[in-house]
Amino acid sequence: MRPVVFGNVLASTDWATIATFATAVGTLVLAVATFAAVSSANRAARVAEAAYRANLRPVLVTSRLEDPTQKIRWGDDHWAMLPGSQADVELLDGNVYLALSLRNVGAGLAVPIGWYVHTAEVRTETHPEPDQFRLQMRDLFIAGDDSGFWQAALRDPSDPDYGELRRRVEDTGPFSVDLIYGDQEGGQRTITRFQIVPVVREGETRWFSSTVRHWNLDRPDPR
Repeated sequence: MRPVVFGNVLASTDWATIATFATAVGTLVLAVATFAAVSSANRAARVAEAAYRANLRPVLVTSRLEDPTQKIRWGDDHWAMLPGSQADVELLDGNVYLALSLRNVGAGLAVPIGWYVHTAEVRTETHPEPDQFRLQMRDLFIAGDDSGFWQAALRDPSDPDYGELRRRVEDTGPFSVDLIYGDQEGGQRTITRFQIVPVVREGETRWFSSTVRHWNLDRPDPR
């Protein structure tokens, strides 16, 4: 390689250094592009997962007055007719029967897991822990954008909730029920509180329910 002379300065072109620098720049550009591509792919994956979960997410509320009446059977062959937007609350042969007419306003299948009854006034910002709920004795399923029901019964007088709940039914007093449920894969667990209030007209008692609050257990709560 012939040196280039500028005045009294001898300049020599170091092609090895230039090649190394160019390689380093190219590697840096490739790393930045790879990082951007990976970040974009991760964002796309998170968006796709969120959309998938939303498609499975159930949300239970009180059904509408115009929803159809449902015929319900308990394991001891007790039957009830449950109109839309109402609850079935009965004391028969010492057994307390409970049922709620529900609507799933979410997109996914709702699968009730358990229930918890409140016979005293409760605070709306708190809920029982999941291990405090009574497990459902049978599987119940409520499809997305469809109506369905929840049912349970207390038959044992020694049960801690039996005495007070029976008094509430006999005195036609209000109470609340918390339902814990999830999607068809057992995830996205949610607790919804329903208040059950009696309405007495012309000697006939009808029980109506209203949705009080939702709590998310497996994802951030919106509040």
